[in-house]
Amino acid sequence: MKQASLAILVALGLIASGCLAEPEKPLDPEADADGDGLPNGWEIERGLDPLNGSDGIVCQGEARFCLRAYDNHTFPETHNSFSTVEDEVWMALNHYTALEAQWEGGIRAYMIDIHHLTKEDTEQKDVRFCHGDPDSTLFHPCIYSEVDAFAWLGQLNSLMNNSSGDVVTILIENYVPAEHVEYLFESAGMIDKAYVHKVGEAWPTLGDLVLSGKNLVVFWDYSDDERYPWLHHAWTHSWDTPYGEDEEEEMSCTVGRGSGETEAWHLNNWLNSIFGFGDPTRSEAVNDYNKLLARAIECWQIFDDRPTFIAVDFWEDGEVVNVTMTLNEMEHWSDDVPPHP
Repeated sequence: MKQASLAILVALGLIASGCLAEPEKPLDPEADADGDGLPNGWEIERGLDPLNGSDGIVCQGEARFCLRAYDNHTFPETHNSFSTVEDEVWMALNHYTALEAQWEGGIRAYMIDIHHLTKEDTEQKDVRFCHGDPDSTLFHPCIYSEVDAFAWLGQLNSLMNNSSGDVVTILIENYVPAEHVEYLFESAGMIDKAYVHKVGEAWPTLGDLVLSGKNLVVFWDYSDDERYPWLHHAWTHSWDTPYGEDEEEEMSCTVGRGSGETEAWHLNNWLNSIFGFGDPTRSEAVNDYNKLLARAIECWQIFDDRPTFIAVDFWEDGEVVNVTMTLNEMEHWSDDVPPHP
Protein backbone atom coordinates (compact mmCIF):
# COMPACT_ATOMS: atom_id res chain seq x y z
CA MET A 1 0.00 0.00 0.00
CA LYS A 2 2.83 2.36 0.85
CA GLN A 3 4.45 1.70 -2.51
CA ALA A 4 1.15 2.38 -4.35
CA SER A 5 0.62 5.60 -2.43
CA LEU A 6 4.15 6.65 -3.21
CA ALA A 7 3.61 5.98 -6.93
CA ILE A 8 0.47 8.10 -6.93
CA LEU A 9 2.28 10.95 -5.18
CA VAL A 10 5.13 10.77 -7.71
CA ALA A 11 2.71 10.79 -10.64
CA LEU A 12 0.85 13.79 -9.22
CA GLY A 13 4.17 15.55 -8.75
CA LEU A 14 5.16 14.88 -12.35
CA ILE A 15 1.81 16.21 -13.64
CA ALA A 16 2.13 19.31 -11.47
CA SER A 17 5.64 19.92 -12.77
CA GLY A 18 4.56 19.46 -16.38
CA CYS A 19 6.73 16.38 -16.90
CA LEU A 20 3.70 14.15 -17.35
CA ALA A 21 0.95 16.13 -19.11
CA GLU A 22 -2.53 14.84 -19.73
CA PRO A 23 -3.02 13.75 -23.38
CA GLU A 24 -4.52 16.48 -25.59
CA LYS A 25 -8.12 15.99 -26.66
CA PRO A 26 -8.56 15.58 -30.45
CA LEU A 27 -10.09 18.57 -32.21
CA ASP A 28 -13.75 18.41 -33.09
CA PRO A 29 -13.66 18.18 -36.93
CA GLU A 30 -16.88 20.19 -37.19
CA ALA A 31 -15.72 23.02 -34.92
CA ASP A 32 -13.59 26.01 -35.92
CA ALA A 33 -10.81 26.23 -33.34
CA ASP A 34 -9.03 29.24 -34.84
CA GLY A 35 -12.17 31.15 -35.85
CA ASP A 36 -11.16 31.53 -39.50
CA GLY A 37 -14.49 30.26 -40.85
CA LEU A 38 -13.18 26.84 -41.86
CA PRO A 39 -13.96 23.61 -39.94
CA ASN A 40 -11.01 21.93 -38.23
CA GLY A 41 -11.47 18.70 -40.16
CA TRP A 42 -11.60 20.48 -43.53
CA GLU A 43 -8.35 22.31 -42.77
CA ILE A 44 -6.55 19.20 -41.50
CA GLU A 45 -7.50 17.22 -44.62
CA ARG A 46 -5.94 19.98 -46.77
CA GLY A 47 -2.76 20.47 -44.79
CA LEU A 48 -3.83 23.73 -43.13
CA ASP A 49 -3.31 24.45 -39.44
CA PRO A 50 -6.70 24.50 -37.67
CA LEU A 51 -5.13 26.30 -34.71
CA ASN A 52 -3.68 29.15 -36.76
CA GLY A 53 -6.21 31.68 -37.96
CA SER A 54 -3.74 33.15 -40.45
CA ASP A 55 -3.19 29.77 -42.10
CA GLY A 56 -6.43 29.66 -44.07
CA ILE A 57 -8.01 30.83 -47.29
CA VAL A 58 -10.95 32.85 -48.51
CA CYS A 59 -12.94 32.12 -51.67
CA GLN A 60 -14.85 34.78 -53.58
CA GLY A 61 -14.22 37.08 -50.64
CA GLU A 62 -15.34 34.82 -47.77
CA ALA A 63 -13.88 31.73 -46.09
CA ARG A 64 -17.24 29.96 -45.82
CA PHE A 65 -17.64 29.94 -49.60
CA CYS A 66 -14.56 27.71 -49.82
CA LEU A 67 -16.76 24.84 -48.61
CA ARG A 68 -19.19 25.25 -51.52
CA ALA A 69 -19.04 23.22 -54.68
CA TYR A 70 -18.25 25.26 -57.79
CA ASP A 71 -21.70 24.63 -59.24
CA ASN A 72 -23.41 25.65 -55.98
CA HIS A 73 -22.21 29.25 -56.08
CA THR A 74 -23.55 32.07 -58.26
CA PHE A 75 -21.11 34.15 -60.30
CA PRO A 76 -21.91 37.41 -62.11
CA GLU A 77 -21.06 37.03 -65.80
CA THR A 78 -20.63 39.53 -68.64
CA HIS A 79 -21.79 38.66 -72.16
CA ASN A 80 -19.18 39.58 -74.80
CA SER A 81 -17.00 40.90 -72.00
CA PHE A 82 -14.47 42.48 -74.37
CA SER A 83 -17.04 44.39 -76.43
CA THR A 84 -16.87 47.71 -74.57
CA VAL A 85 -16.55 51.43 -75.06
CA GLU A 86 -13.23 51.40 -73.19
CA ASP A 87 -11.96 48.71 -75.59
CA GLU A 88 -12.85 51.10 -78.44
CA VAL A 89 -15.47 48.79 -79.87
CA TRP A 90 -17.71 50.96 -82.02
CA MET A 91 -20.39 48.48 -83.08
CA ALA A 92 -21.99 45.40 -81.56
CA LEU A 93 -21.39 46.99 -78.16
CA ASN A 94 -22.24 45.13 -74.93
CA HIS A 95 -20.69 47.13 -72.05
CA TYR A 96 -19.24 50.53 -71.26
CA THR A 97 -16.26 49.50 -69.14
CA ALA A 98 -13.41 47.10 -69.91
CA LEU A 99 -11.92 44.17 -68.03
CA GLU A 100 -10.27 45.98 -65.11
CA ALA A 101 -13.46 47.82 -64.15
CA GLN A 102 -15.47 44.61 -64.50
CA TRP A 103 -13.02 42.78 -62.23
CA GLU A 104 -12.98 45.55 -59.65
CA GLY A 105 -16.78 45.59 -59.76
CA GLY A 106 -16.98 41.88 -58.87
CA ILE A 107 -17.40 40.13 -62.23
CA ARG A 108 -15.72 36.71 -62.21
CA ALA A 109 -17.17 35.01 -65.31
CA TYR A 110 -16.62 36.18 -68.88
CA MET A 111 -18.08 35.32 -72.28
CA ILE A 112 -15.68 35.90 -75.18
CA ASP A 113 -15.78 35.35 -78.98
CA ILE A 114 -12.58 34.12 -80.63
CA HIS A 115 -11.97 34.72 -84.37
CA HIS A 116 -9.05 35.14 -86.73
CA LEU A 117 -8.34 38.68 -87.78
CA THR A 118 -9.52 38.18 -91.39
CA LYS A 119 -10.36 35.31 -93.71
CA GLU A 120 -6.77 35.45 -94.93
CA ASP A 121 -4.99 36.11 -91.60
CA THR A 122 -5.57 32.75 -89.96
CA GLU A 123 -2.32 31.95 -88.15
CA GLN A 124 -2.32 31.36 -84.40
CA LYS A 125 -0.86 34.85 -83.92
CA ASP A 126 -3.92 36.27 -85.70
CA VAL A 127 -6.38 35.27 -82.97
CA ARG A 128 -8.57 38.19 -81.87
CA PHE A 129 -11.70 38.87 -79.83
CA CYS A 130 -14.36 40.09 -82.25
CA HIS A 131 -18.14 40.20 -82.26
CA GLY A 132 -20.28 40.16 -85.36
CA ASP A 133 -22.17 37.84 -87.69
CA PRO A 134 -19.89 34.84 -88.32
CA ASP A 135 -22.13 33.68 -91.20
CA SER A 136 -21.97 36.92 -93.13
CA THR A 137 -20.38 36.65 -96.60
CA LEU A 138 -19.88 40.42 -96.77
CA PHE A 139 -18.53 41.50 -93.38
CA HIS A 140 -16.01 39.60 -91.31
CA PRO A 141 -16.81 39.91 -87.57
CA CYS A 142 -13.51 41.71 -86.91
CA ILE A 143 -14.39 44.49 -89.36
CA TYR A 144 -16.54 46.15 -86.69
CA SER A 145 -13.57 46.26 -84.30
CA GLU A 146 -11.14 43.78 -82.83
CA VAL A 147 -9.62 43.44 -79.37
CA ASP A 148 -6.12 42.10 -78.69
CA ALA A 149 -6.91 38.68 -77.24
CA PHE A 150 -3.36 38.14 -75.95
CA ALA A 151 -3.31 41.42 -74.03
CA TRP A 152 -6.85 40.91 -72.68
CA LEU A 153 -6.14 37.42 -71.34
CA GLY A 154 -2.75 38.53 -70.08
CA GLN A 155 -4.45 41.26 -68.06
CA LEU A 156 -6.92 38.75 -66.65
CA ASN A 157 -4.00 36.53 -65.68
CA SER A 158 -2.38 39.45 -63.83
CA LEU A 159 -5.62 40.26 -62.02
CA MET A 160 -5.91 36.65 -60.89
CA ASN A 161 -2.27 36.56 -59.78
CA ASN A 162 -2.76 39.71 -57.72
CA SER A 163 -5.91 38.47 -56.00
CA SER A 164 -6.52 35.72 -53.48
CA GLY A 165 -9.18 33.06 -53.55
CA ASP A 166 -10.94 33.92 -56.82
CA VAL A 167 -12.30 31.22 -59.12
CA VAL A 168 -12.75 32.50 -62.67
CA THR A 169 -14.82 31.12 -65.54
CA ILE A 170 -14.54 31.79 -69.28
CA LEU A 171 -17.15 30.74 -71.85
CA ILE A 172 -15.82 30.83 -75.43
CA GLU A 173 -17.83 31.24 -78.61
CA ASN A 174 -15.14 29.81 -80.83
CA TYR A 175 -14.25 30.11 -84.54
CA VAL A 176 -10.58 29.02 -84.55
CA PRO A 177 -8.81 25.64 -84.19
CA ALA A 178 -8.30 24.27 -80.69
CA GLU A 179 -4.53 24.50 -81.01
CA HIS A 180 -4.87 28.24 -81.62
CA VAL A 181 -7.00 28.59 -78.49
CA GLU A 182 -4.34 26.71 -76.53
CA TYR A 183 -1.60 28.93 -77.99
CA LEU A 184 -3.57 31.98 -76.85
CA PHE A 185 -3.98 30.72 -73.30
CA GLU A 186 -0.37 29.54 -73.10
CA SER A 187 0.88 32.91 -74.34
CA ALA A 188 -1.21 34.67 -71.70
CA GLY A 189 0.16 32.43 -68.93
CA MET A 190 -3.26 30.97 -68.18
CA ILE A 191 -2.94 27.33 -69.20
CA ASP A 192 -1.52 26.09 -65.88
CA LYS A 193 -4.53 27.52 -64.05
CA ALA A 194 -7.06 25.53 -66.12
CA TYR A 195 -9.08 22.90 -64.25
CA VAL A 196 -10.11 19.66 -65.99
CA HIS A 197 -13.62 18.39 -65.25
CA LYS A 198 -14.95 14.99 -66.30
CA VAL A 199 -18.58 14.58 -67.31
CA GLY A 200 -20.61 12.97 -64.55
CA GLU A 201 -18.13 13.77 -61.79
CA ALA A 202 -19.04 16.18 -59.00
CA TRP A 203 -17.51 19.63 -59.25
CA PRO A 204 -14.88 20.34 -56.58
CA THR A 205 -15.32 22.95 -53.89
CA LEU A 206 -14.15 26.48 -54.52
CA GLY A 207 -11.56 25.95 -51.79
CA ASP A 208 -10.09 22.91 -53.50
CA LEU A 209 -9.87 24.78 -56.80
CA VAL A 210 -8.06 27.64 -55.08
CA LEU A 211 -5.68 25.41 -53.11
CA SER A 212 -4.80 23.35 -56.19
CA GLY A 213 -4.02 26.45 -58.24
CA LYS A 214 -6.56 25.23 -60.82
CA ASN A 215 -8.90 28.16 -60.32
CA LEU A 216 -9.82 28.74 -63.98
CA VAL A 217 -12.71 26.87 -65.62
CA VAL A 218 -13.00 27.17 -69.40
CA PHE A 219 -16.04 26.22 -71.45
CA TRP A 220 -16.29 26.45 -75.23
CA ASP A 221 -19.00 25.66 -77.75
CA TYR A 222 -17.06 22.92 -79.59
CA SER A 223 -17.23 19.28 -78.53
CA ASP A 224 -14.83 17.85 -75.97
CA ASP A 225 -11.44 16.98 -77.45
CA GLU A 226 -9.26 14.54 -75.51
CA ARG A 227 -6.18 16.45 -76.70
CA TYR A 228 -7.44 19.54 -74.87
CA PRO A 229 -9.32 18.24 -71.82
CA TRP A 230 -9.38 21.70 -70.19
CA LEU A 231 -11.64 22.96 -72.99
CA HIS A 232 -15.00 21.72 -71.76
CA HIS A 233 -17.90 21.51 -74.19
CA ALA A 234 -20.23 24.08 -72.67
CA TRP A 235 -23.44 22.25 -73.49
CA THR A 236 -22.24 18.90 -72.15
CA HIS A 237 -20.73 20.16 -68.90
CA SER A 238 -23.36 22.88 -68.39
CA TRP A 239 -26.49 24.34 -69.98
CA ASP A 240 -28.16 27.71 -70.41
CA THR A 241 -31.48 29.49 -70.79
CA PRO A 242 -32.49 31.14 -74.10
CA TYR A 243 -30.78 34.47 -74.78
CA GLY A 244 -31.15 37.70 -76.69
CA GLU A 245 -34.95 37.86 -76.61
CA ASP A 246 -36.65 40.81 -78.29
CA GLU A 247 -39.04 41.58 -75.41
CA GLU A 248 -38.74 41.23 -71.65
CA GLU A 249 -41.87 39.11 -71.36
CA GLU A 250 -40.23 36.51 -73.61
CA MET A 251 -37.54 35.75 -71.01
CA SER A 252 -38.13 32.35 -69.46
CA CYS A 253 -36.78 29.64 -67.18
CA THR A 254 -36.51 27.08 -69.97
CA VAL A 255 -33.57 25.17 -71.37
CA GLY A 256 -31.76 26.75 -74.30
CA ARG A 257 -28.57 24.84 -75.06
CA GLY A 258 -27.63 21.63 -73.27
CA SER A 259 -29.73 19.02 -71.51
CA GLY A 260 -30.86 21.01 -68.49
CA GLU A 261 -29.66 18.15 -66.30
CA THR A 262 -26.07 19.13 -65.49
CA GLU A 263 -25.45 21.02 -62.27
CA ALA A 264 -23.66 24.07 -63.70
CA TRP A 265 -25.81 26.46 -65.75
CA HIS A 266 -26.04 29.99 -67.13
CA LEU A 267 -29.05 32.24 -66.61
CA ASN A 268 -28.92 34.55 -69.65
CA ASN A 269 -30.48 37.94 -68.99
CA TRP A 270 -30.22 40.43 -71.85
CA LEU A 271 -32.38 41.76 -74.67
CA ASN A 272 -31.47 42.41 -78.29
CA SER A 273 -32.12 45.74 -79.98
CA ILE A 274 -33.90 45.97 -83.34
CA PHE A 275 -30.42 45.79 -84.93
CA GLY A 276 -29.66 42.46 -83.28
CA PHE A 277 -27.05 43.86 -80.87
CA GLY A 278 -27.19 44.43 -77.11
CA ASP A 279 -29.80 46.97 -76.10
CA PRO A 280 -28.52 49.67 -73.70
CA THR A 281 -31.92 51.38 -73.57
CA ARG A 282 -33.49 48.46 -71.69
CA SER A 283 -30.51 47.01 -69.83
CA GLU A 284 -31.20 48.93 -66.63
CA ALA A 285 -34.76 47.57 -66.57
CA VAL A 286 -33.82 43.91 -67.00
CA ASN A 287 -30.81 44.23 -64.67
CA ASP A 288 -32.90 45.91 -61.96
CA TYR A 289 -32.10 44.41 -58.55
CA ASN A 290 -35.61 43.31 -57.55
CA LYS A 291 -36.57 42.12 -61.01
CA LEU A 292 -33.39 40.14 -61.65
CA LEU A 293 -33.39 38.66 -58.16
CA ALA A 294 -36.99 37.51 -58.55
CA ARG A 295 -36.21 35.91 -61.91
CA ALA A 296 -33.15 34.12 -60.53
CA ILE A 297 -35.09 32.73 -57.55
CA GLU A 298 -37.95 31.65 -59.81
CA CYS A 299 -35.58 29.71 -62.07
CA TRP A 300 -33.79 28.29 -59.02
CA GLN A 301 -37.12 26.99 -57.76
CA ILE A 302 -38.14 25.53 -61.13
CA PHE A 303 -34.92 23.57 -61.57
CA ASP A 304 -34.25 23.13 -57.83
CA ASP A 305 -30.70 24.22 -58.66
CA ARG A 306 -29.18 27.64 -58.10
CA PRO A 307 -27.95 29.44 -61.22
CA THR A 308 -24.19 29.09 -61.42
CA PHE A 309 -23.91 32.19 -63.62
CA ILE A 310 -26.08 35.21 -64.31
CA ALA A 311 -25.01 36.72 -67.62
CA VAL A 312 -25.93 40.27 -68.62
CA ASP A 313 -25.23 43.03 -71.10
CA PHE A 314 -24.28 46.48 -69.82
CA TRP A 315 -23.42 45.15 -66.41
CA GLU A 316 -22.97 48.74 -65.19
CA ASP A 317 -26.74 49.23 -65.49
CA GLY A 318 -28.71 47.59 -62.71
CA GLU A 319 -27.22 45.40 -59.98
CA VAL A 320 -26.18 41.98 -61.23
CA VAL A 321 -23.29 41.78 -58.73
CA ASN A 322 -25.53 42.65 -55.79
CA VAL A 323 -28.07 40.09 -56.97
CA THR A 324 -25.44 37.36 -56.90
CA MET A 325 -24.30 38.51 -53.46
CA THR A 326 -27.84 38.11 -52.17
CA LEU A 327 -28.26 34.69 -53.79
CA ASN A 328 -24.99 33.51 -52.26
CA GLU A 329 -26.29 34.37 -48.80
CA MET A 330 -29.09 31.86 -49.45
CA GLU A 331 -28.70 28.09 -49.18
CA HIS A 332 -32.05 27.30 -50.80
CA TRP A 333 -34.52 29.16 -52.99
CA SER A 334 -37.12 29.00 -50.19
CA ASP A 335 -34.90 30.86 -47.69
CA ASP A 336 -35.89 34.32 -46.55
CA VAL A 337 -34.28 36.83 -48.88
CA PRO A 338 -31.47 38.69 -47.06
CA PRO A 339 -31.40 42.49 -47.02
CA HIS A 340 -30.09 44.32 -50.06
CA PRO A 341 -26.25 44.31 -49.89
